[in-house]
Amino acid sequence: MTQGREGRGNSAGGGAPGGGKDSAELEDEFHNVALLREEGVHPRMSLTRIHVRIGRRFVSVWWALPAVLIGGIAVVIVAKVLMGIGAVGGAGGFTSAHPCEPSMAELQSEGRRFGIPAWSIATHALNFFIMVMVVRAGWQILADHPRLYLKIHCTPDKEWLRFRGAMPKNRVWTAKDDAITLSPMVGMPGGRHTIGVARHWHFLFDILFVLNGIVFIILTFASGHWRKLVPTEWSIFPNAVSCLVQYSSLSLPHELGGYYTYDALQQLSYFAIVFIVAPLAILTGIAMSPAMDNHFTWYQKIFGNRQIARSLHFLVMVVFVVFYGVHMLMVAATGFAENLNAITLDVAPADGFNLNGIALWGLAILFVILFNVWAVRFSWTHTRVLQRISNATVGKVMDLLFDKYAPKAEYTEEDISPFFWPNGLVPVSEEWHDLHGGGFEDYRLTVTGLVDNPVELSLDDIKALAHRDQITMHNCIQGWSAIGKWSGLPFSALIDLVRPTSEARWAIFRSFGEGGEGGQYYDSHSMVDLKHPQSLLAYEMNNEPLPVVHGAPLRLRVENQLGFKQVKWIKEIEFVHDFRQYGAGLGGYNEDHEFYGYRDEI
Repeated sequence: MTQGREGRGNSAGGGAPGGGKDSAELEDEFHNVALLREEGVHPRMSLTRIHVRIGRRFVSVWWALPAVLIGGIAVVIVAKVLMGIGAVGGAGGFTSAHPCEPSMAELQSEGRRFGIPAWSIATHALNFFIMVMVVRAGWQILADHPRLYLKIHCTPDKEWLRFRGAMPKNRVWTAKDDAITLSPMVGMPGGRHTIGVARHWHFLFDILFVLNGIVFIILTFASGHWRKLVPTEWSIFPNAVSCLVQYSSLSLPHELGGYYTYDALQQLSYFAIVFIVAPLAILTGIAMSPAMDNHFTWYQKIFGNRQIARSLHFLVMVVFVVFYGVHMLMVAATGFAENLNAITLDVAPADGFNLNGIALWGLAILFVILFNVWAVRFSWTHTRVLQRISNATVGKVMDLLFDKYAPKAEYTEEDISPFFWPNGLVPVSEEWHDLHGGGFEDYRLTVTGLVDNPVELSLDDIKALAHRDQITMHNCIQGWSAIGKWSGLPFSALIDLVRPTSEARWAIFRSFGEGGEGGQYYDSHSMVDLKHPQSLLAYEMNNEPLPVVHGAPLRLRVENQLGFKQVKWIKEIEFVHDFRQYGAGLGGYNEDHEFYGYRDEI
């Protein structure tokens, strides 16, 4: 998997960080690659680098660890004091009046089936395997833009949580430069800017997560197992408080154990994980789709905005990890062997002591570890195979879910973002520099291929054809977003001018710029997407001529696609029947070299 010359591609959109510098100054900084290679510029993720914003200051989460320890000790002390008070822990106190778990007689009177069904054991084991892959790939995706925001604009130093230092202010700093390195012990597949590979694993296992969840829900309600999981009386809430006080005082209330029933706190926790947290993970993930956000404006507003949805998606992951940790801690604290026998073999704790459950659990953990080791190696040695598998599965699912939603969302000038993350380097060719030096007066856009009327158009020609202004949201594959005003030629007007033949199904856009591994940057779009009113050849941004770092003299906007598809510094357009005849046959430069999906709509 090649990762050379990081930061050189023109992928994932871009924009100028401002600061009053003109285009020439910004261009000079863009070419000063040496400044971007200083030691420590691309750190590895570590606890000491994680900072949360409190007011205007960023505080290391390292200081949260002693705070959590001190807080935990305080909670135990308070709980023990409460349990010593008769009104709480006494014979007629709160914990007695509100038992943590029902009695065996109550359970038998309900005619409840005890034990753990085989299908529940299977779906739980599969879910653990799936979640390990989802979380590890999710960490890798986050590492590509290691900042979380509460506003849609993604302005540096306004994030609420970040996993690296402040953005350098003395140079142009691209979003790609901001990516950090992950160990393969943490991320899938590890390394830096391996987001294309991470997304393939993440989405493949997301699909398995959804399918496994559907099977679990259906069997839960079909078998009557839902009675063990779903609360049916309001008394569960004071009972859960009673459990919490007892757990906090280190007095474990379990008598029957999870094999027979869940206590009130367990039931609420499991119900929340299955019916609230898991669906929230899916819904917040969908809220990061440009196809959804730019068609259903109300959807991302359910969560506040796209970046709040991204932050919630991260917090849901944290909840899953903490839940698994606490769950296994309680399994160990309340009878490790007996509990694992119940969880893996449906053997009641009263049926005797053996280590069969521990052995099976150990084998399951070993399998997960070995699979992850294999997956990391496979990611680096057979990346193209992984990409093709993902395109044939995840790509088809994305098309099915999102292709029909044409973009229509637009914003007001008051919504324009104060900052637009830059990405990529301006072209280094003499041809482009000569055009730039002459104010692009000699620029000609060449349109060829399967058209009845091939043309060469100057900027004045392009401006004379038709004009459209639109204020839309840019969604980067790395996770950041921004709102900008784009002005230019509706692509449908160009289509009317050149008259593509009936065989033309795609258009390939070639850039003056290089890709990250050298060679001309390009990407392709379907005729369906390009005929949409919001598909635009932009020559202005925010009421000003298109800046150099944004793709001057001409860049593409196709609003149902991610930023890496929005080709900058456009040199020529060719209408073709099939993009597989060009490059590596995968639809674009980043698809060829960084293993992105061919049409990533989320």
